[in-house]
Amino acid sequence: MVLVKPPSSMRARKAKAVGIPEIDLSLVDKSKVAELIVEACEEVGFFKVINHGVNKVVVSNLENEGLDFFAKTSTEKQRAGPAKPFGYGCKNIGSNGDTGELEYLLLHTNPSSLSEITNSILVDPKGLGDCVNNYSKAARDLTCELLELIAQGLWIKDKSVFSKLIRVVDNDSVLRLNYYPPLMKANNCEPAQLNYDQHNRIGFGEHSDPQILTIFRSNNVSGLQICMHDDLWVPVPPAPNDFYVFCGDLLHVLTNGRFQSVRHRVMVNSFEPRISTIYFAAPPINAWISPLPELVSPQNPARYNTFTWGDYKSAAYSLRLGDSRFHFFMKNQYPGNKIVA
Repeated sequence: MVLVKPPSSMRARKAKAVGIPEIDLSLVDKSKVAELIVEACEEVGFFKVINHGVNKVVVSNLENEGLDFFAKTSTEKQRAGPAKPFGYGCKNIGSNGDTGELEYLLLHTNPSSLSEITNSILVDPKGLGDCVNNYSKAARDLTCELLELIAQGLWIKDKSVFSKLIRVVDNDSVLRLNYYPPLMKANNCEPAQLNYDQHNRIGFGEHSDPQILTIFRSNNVSGLQICMHDDLWVPVPPAPNDFYVFCGDLLHVLTNGRFQSVRHRVMVNSFEPRISTIYFAAPPINAWISPLPELVSPQNPARYNTFTWGDYKSAAYSLRLGDSRFHFFMKNQYPGNKIVA
């Protein structure tokens, strides 16, 4: 079990003072919105989206289906597992020894792949499948809107340069539902009996997301933290009506290191169950990834070699959760190249 030491009072005060960029998609001036998104991606690699236009019913339906699934008996849930990598998992994250205080469902957004998992679930697999399809479509549309604003903010002529990687039918995007049981249930004791370490267990360990962009939402229970440049872990307040967005490793590469691929983790520190829904936007397996020509110059040469998403995905799956994958794909001749994020 991984435990976290108590932060110093100075670091705790500093954490509270850090602001999280907030993007209002309802603003009429899209040039300003694009500018703010690029600024957030450069400085933090993370931002909050409000007035996003995603139907609340689509969001709540998936959350309710997820809660219904995780409330099933262990025997019933195991019918959808083990996760290899798709399906139901409990505590084990991947195949390289990473663990956390959670249960999860990992689903490919491809309808045929999705049906293989949902059909193994006893009660109304169509209900879960429909909710996942509806949510995935809404999350994909939001992702593409954000990616086109990013292209606009970077002054790239082809505004679909990023979004077309996600819009194609054979994109490799996945949806993950994470469920973190209450600490009382995990410890089988009363709240007053829990010490500091039991209040601060690792639910999902430190990592960056390997894909292009991540659309994240949780219920109204805290736990998410992001790592700032000075290794300060900043708690992110839950916002069940909004979305948080993470820049992924591929977007870091496509922007030639200009955007940050933010590291984050989840702490289990509540007496209420926490459920989060995460859409990972990824290109097709055979899509070629390299720094965009518009973002490369003699003064800022390409930092990365050209590779496929399949190459990068294989590297990610071969490593521990918190390991960096960038060094496999860096150009050796780039002066002062360092592993970022």
